[in-house]
Amino acid sequence: MSSPRVDSPTPQQRRAHQQWLDALAASVKGKQRLAAVLVCFSGVGLIAQAAAIAWLIQQVLVEGAGLDQCWPVLVALAVVLAARAVLSTAASAAAGTVADAARLALRQRVYRSLQGNGPLWLRGQRSGELGELMLAHGDAVEGYFSGYQPVRSEMVVVPLAIVIAVASVNWVVALILLFTGPLVPIFMMLVGWGAEAASRAQLSEMARLGGHFADRIKGLGLLRVYGRGQAELSQVGAAAEQLRERSLRVLRIAFLSSTALEFFASVSVAMVALYFGLSYLGLMSLGPGLPSLGVGMFCLLLAPEFYAPLRKLAAHYHDRANALAAVAEVERLLGRLPQADDNSLPDPGLAAQTAAISAPQAGPAQSVLQAQQLTLRPLGATVDVVTDFSLVLQPGERVALVGPSGSGKSTVLEALAGWLPPQAGRLQRAPGLRVVYAGQRPYLFHGTIADNLRLGAPAASEARVEQAAHAGQVMRFAGQLPQGLQTLVGERGLGLSGGEARRVGLARALLMEADVLLLDEPTAFLDAQTEADLLQALNVHARGRTVLVATHSPVVMAWADRVIHLPGPAAPVEVPA
Repeated sequence: MSSPRVDSPTPQQRRAHQQWLDALAASVKGKQRLAAVLVCFSGVGLIAQAAAIAWLIQQVLVEGAGLDQCWPVLVALAVVLAARAVLSTAASAAAGTVADAARLALRQRVYRSLQGNGPLWLRGQRSGELGELMLAHGDAVEGYFSGYQPVRSEMVVVPLAIVIAVASVNWVVALILLFTGPLVPIFMMLVGWGAEAASRAQLSEMARLGGHFADRIKGLGLLRVYGRGQAELSQVGAAAEQLRERSLRVLRIAFLSSTALEFFASVSVAMVALYFGLSYLGLMSLGPGLPSLGVGMFCLLLAPEFYAPLRKLAAHYHDRANALAAVAEVERLLGRLPQADDNSLPDPGLAAQTAAISAPQAGPAQSVLQAQQLTLRPLGATVDVVTDFSLVLQPGERVALVGPSGSGKSTVLEALAGWLPPQAGRLQRAPGLRVVYAGQRPYLFHGTIADNLRLGAPAASEARVEQAAHAGQVMRFAGQLPQGLQTLVGERGLGLSGGEARRVGLARALLMEADVLLLDEPTAFLDAQTEADLLQALNVHARGRTVLVATHSPVVMAWADRVIHLPGPAAPVEVPA
């Protein structure tokens, strides 16, 4: 199995990804600032802690002071330690709240975008990959907000405070820290570019593996029938091996950067220790006089802490790389980065072409739905299949939409249902209008037939479910099953024929009791008696409701109040598989 090609984002894309990522925590900005402030105070407390320890060492070992003279400083040291522990705990809690809010915001945006893209767009996607957006990609932003952002604030404040404190007692050590400190962020930046690319490749491979595995699970029954189980198992194993290799690449980069940063920090601390050692041995004399033991201990205690925020930032820098990689994957799979209040389609150009949906103007005969000069093109097609289409539906009327195959009957129903944005024209609906579309390929989930009927009306009683099943002619086959409507069916209607699944979809639409029913070939593949019974049931069950039926059946045309003809297609329509 070939690996997906991962293109590096441009600087403009990086900035856009960073801004979108930061905007996920817009609702908890206060908590974000609180976490940063608490982390900085905890870091600055290190200076007081080191000063107290150094003073105690100087007084006890050099000045010969007793413990009775040192107890105020011991108490102060205990207070500083306790305060730093409380501050660190509170900072972690606040950062965790920010991370949870950001993860929830990402999942909400992705979910709204999936809903806004509509079922036609979803039909052409791999559900496993989209599922990873809600799972692994959502979790990838957690480390950025709970680890990287608080440490980034600490890196700005704490090293600067330590340099100032050290410079107040020994300017030589301060210079050592100032000259060696920039090595860490420079190396971190170089490693970060590779880390982000490796993380993005890993997330892409994870999404690909999730989609591959989910698709195989859905078609497991068919794979077993055709004896492809072992071959597909080998492909899943190969994909898992590729994911393992990419995960190890990320780990190698992480270990390499951590090792290099620890090396630079250790060398810098060793330079400070060497300076004091040579000074105490009389082999080096820099600055005004010989530094005291307390000064030496104060500087040696703070030297590792000067690099600690830099090392922590390096460790969490991979969290930032993972988060940005997750954002890039969201953009790749959805076609754009969904905004907080955005339900639009992935192509921004479609927004300008989408017809406005509004309430029709009041008139002598109030209609429920009007289509004015619509131009329609199936999602992914290269040409329009319906042009200059107009329609007015009155309350309670029955309309048959007829035309040769390829004339766009299903496309018209999808547009009227709100699934497909028109290329031009205007669609008007009555206020509060409920429209239900029963297509030729209804999606059935794993569960009982009754569960699938209740999908749009989960609170429906047993009597209503059975009534809708009779109206949709579901009981013609379900009544012969040992468990009736409680019979289990598999994912995508496994266990039912295409005609039976279509009848379940029709009954599901009837159960929702919508104002307008859009039915796509509801009587296809039915014998004459079943077709007649279905139309008779619609007379009763859909009384008072508007029904628009796409059909080829003369019987349905005779049943309708009026018939609308669509011309045949002017050119072949190219729609991706």
